[in-house]
Amino acid sequence: MENNHTPLLQCSPERTGTLGTAVAHIITGVLGSGVLSLAWSLTQLGWIAGPIALIVFALITLFSSFLLCDCYRSLHPHHGLLRNLSYLHAVRFYLGETSAWLCGIIVHINLYGIGIAYTITAAISLRAIQESNCYHNLGPACKFEDAYYFMLFFGFVQIIMSQIPNMHDIKWVSLIAAIMSFTYSLIVLGLSMMRVTGNGVIKGSTRGAPTSTVMEKVWLLAQGLGDVAFAYPFSLILIEIQDTLKSPPSETETMKTASTISVVVTTLFYLLCGGFGYAAFGDNTPGNLMTGLHEPYWLVNLANVCIVVHLIGGYQVFTQALYAAIDRWFAQKFPDNEFIHNSHSFKLPLVPSLRVNLFRLWFRTGYVVSTTLLAIAFPYFNQVLGILGALMFWPLSIYFPIEMYLSQRNIQAWTGWWIALKTFTYVCLMVILFALSGSLEGLINAKLG
Repeated sequence: MENNHTPLLQCSPERTGTLGTAVAHIITGVLGSGVLSLAWSLTQLGWIAGPIALIVFALITLFSSFLLCDCYRSLHPHHGLLRNLSYLHAVRFYLGETSAWLCGIIVHINLYGIGIAYTITAAISLRAIQESNCYHNLGPACKFEDAYYFMLFFGFVQIIMSQIPNMHDIKWVSLIAAIMSFTYSLIVLGLSMMRVTGNGVIKGSTRGAPTSTVMEKVWLLAQGLGDVAFAYPFSLILIEIQDTLKSPPSETETMKTASTISVVVTTLFYLLCGGFGYAAFGDNTPGNLMTGLHEPYWLVNLANVCIVVHLIGGYQVFTQALYAAIDRWFAQKFPDNEFIHNSHSFKLPLVPSLRVNLFRLWFRTGYVVSTTLLAIAFPYFNQVLGILGALMFWPLSIYFPIEMYLSQRNIQAWTGWWIALKTFTYVCLMVILFALSGSLEGLINAKLG
């Protein structure tokens, strides 16, 4: 059986993370593709329901993160106080093998899906640079083909980046990506504010964009909720981030502070960027806000470059969690296999000697290639984000954290707190199923259309 825990005294790899690096990891993971779709989400939900939905999802995410922080360390009856190395390990310890198996499927599907979403978003931003330059020189008559070649470029970069061994070695990636996320969010906010000022009016309505039929409005409302859910995706990597933190102070204390700072900051950015984007474009808000902004073209280009750099780092923050799980499984399954365990040195002209693990090279390259090919096959930004948000948010941010909390605190069935948490769980499930149905309907229509 897999050894899922690490004794507290074990220090390999060395944990050197701080409050600052944890905030950087979280913001890199959270403040990504989601911010670009929120103005469109507010367009579907309207001025009242849209901001309320953002704040509610933020509060749920913060509540979930506190529960997960407490689940990082657990008391084993035979081995004492132990660390859970990942979200999946925590589920296995508290809820058992069957729940861990189900959770593993959900976690890995969502990590894989985030790779697809980030590939689509990066390609959109790269093409937006091309469009912005053309629009500046030729006006709105510019026409462009699909952005698949930009997806291939992004995939090539990720093949190289994926050879970084583990989460502990990408602190610098997260720091750069977090800086980029703040930069482009501020640019998007500033450009939207300029457009609102230029229009001389705040567009939008309390009911959102009108539609030709009631069912069309229902599907778009559902899809908008799915996109909002996707904007808070860091629950599944929270424990991996917590495992990088040094102590004292306790990892739980540091991670709760980092989660609070990150959720407050990102939610503020979401409200401002989404709100000003909707106010600027009204019912005509584009699915990706950056595709509707063209001037000043140099500033738009800078924002899109920042988005691409951020997504390169964000892709790694999420996929390193999946890579770590795969590496652990194969290492324990085949402890004597040289292909899996051995690294090889090779020298290229003008660069230092490099060490490459052939198993890592083979598996991670294949993984990136597969996410790139699926992004090319389904390049539908809002629909993909909505599906991923719905699939990820309820099980990973609500169901499993609450079930682990109930198990950890030994809360008995049918007590007041048990009833409240269970009711909350299943009310949220109904909302997420509604969001998932709308996003699936939108994806099917986009593909068939």
